[in-house]
Amino acid sequence: MPRFNQLYEEWLQISINNESNQRRRELLEKGLGHGTVEFLRAVWFPAVGNMDHLMPEWEVRDFNNGYRYLDLAYMPGGVKGGIEIQGYGPHARDLDVRRFKDLCRRHCLLALDGWTFLPVAYPSIVEEPKQCQQLVLSFIGKFVATDVSSTLTWLEAETMRFARRLLRSFTPQELASHLHVTDRHARRILHQLTEQKLLDISGGGPQRYRTYSLKV
Repeated sequence: MPRFNQLYEEWLQISINNESNQRRRELLEKGLGHGTVEFLRAVWFPAVGNMDHLMPEWEVRDFNNGYRYLDLAYMPGGVKGGIEIQGYGPHARDLDVRRFKDLCRRHCLLALDGWTFLPVAYPSIVEEPKQCQQLVLSFIGKFVATDVSSTLTWLEAETMRFARRLLRSFTPQELASHLHVTDRHARRILHQLTEQKLLDISGGGPQRYRTYSLKV
C-alpha cells in the first residue's frame, strides 16, 4: 500500500516534530511496534482513510505519578479514545498474576479518567481485519456522530449515525423505532443506502429477516 506507507511516514514525522516532551519524543523516534503498524495498515487506514486526530504513543499519568503510554489515542475535539494492540504472547500465554493485575488496573484508571478504551487482539488484526474495521467505525462513531455526506437526506444521515454507534448489525424494525418512521419507510432508506454502497446486507434470507451494517 504505497499511499498508506507515505501517509504513515508523514504522520509519524509530524508527531515527532511537534513533540516537546522528551520521553515521548524518544519513544516515537524508535518507531511504533509491529502490532500497531499492522493495525494502522490493515484496519484503521482501510476503514477510515486518514490518520486525523490519531496520536501514537500518547502519554498518560497514573495514580502513582508514573507515566504510561497508549499505543494510539484518538482525540477529536478533545475527547479521549484509547486504542491498544494486545499481542497474544505477552498478554495471554505469558501473563503472570502481577502483570494481569497491572493490566486491569491500567484499564480501570483510563476509564476513571474519562477514556473510552478499545483493546484489539493482534490475531484478530491478522485473521479478522474486516471485523476489526467494523469495530473501529463504531468506535469513531461514538465521537464523530456528524461525519456524514452532505448529499444524504436527514433520515439517511441519521441512519448512518445510528449504524456507526452500534457494535453489531441491526434490523429495519430497529431503525424504524429509532427514526420514528414505518417499517416500510425504514426499508426504503436502507435500500437507498445499500445502493449507494454505504451499508451492507449482513443477513440473508427473505427481506423481513435481513440485517444491515456499515460497509467496510
